[in-house]
Amino acid sequence: MKKKTKLEIAIQIFQKAGGILTMSEALRLKIHRRELYALRDKGCLEVISRGLYKLKKMKEPSLPDYIPVAKKIPNGVICLISALSFHEITTQIPHFVYVALPKDAHKPVISYPPMRFFWYSEKLLTTGVYVHKIGCITVKIFDIEKTLIDCIKFRNKIGMDIVLEALKMYWQKKNTNLEKLMEYAKLFRVEKTLKPIMETIISG
Repeated sequence: MKKKTKLEIAIQIFQKAGGILTMSEALRLKIHRRELYALRDKGCLEVISRGLYKLKKMKEPSLPDYIPVAKKIPNGVICLISALSFHEITTQIPHFVYVALPKDAHKPVISYPPMRFFWYSEKLLTTGVYVHKIGCITVKIFDIEKTLIDCIKFRNKIGMDIVLEALKMYWQKKNTNLEKLMEYAKLFRVEKTLKPIMETIISG
């Protein structure tokens, strides 16, 4: 049997990992830098962000802009308008990936995709986190009710019109959980803001 070349072995490692690896992950899996650069130069790998490599023959993942967040910002959570878009309760097309970070975290340096960062308290960052799988890659995103509460808290940053639209679209969904929404509102002290808005939406 013909012995596999180092490049063939590297491709197999990428395939087993779901087709996307950071430089540090590749090195840990015994892929040398020279193999990475050789595969890139041969057109087998594409650089989707600095230090993040994707096997070209692999199927394009859903939500590709979330991959760099999952791979390079492990303590980040997809939030606000990006999370609204994920949950399909906005007509906005995000021009950035919106990412929540711990309040003491440094701003990540990532060339692509464009990102906006928001610094959350520990309670705000760890409540309502939902895990979404993109192939073999795990992405953290806030659940729909927590996303709405975050949008109310950050309404001066994203715009009240976006918040109102999202709450209306949420009410029109079949899986609305008002009890959970109000529990979050009490927990994060936005009940006085949310309650009259929801009363108007429900009565309308």
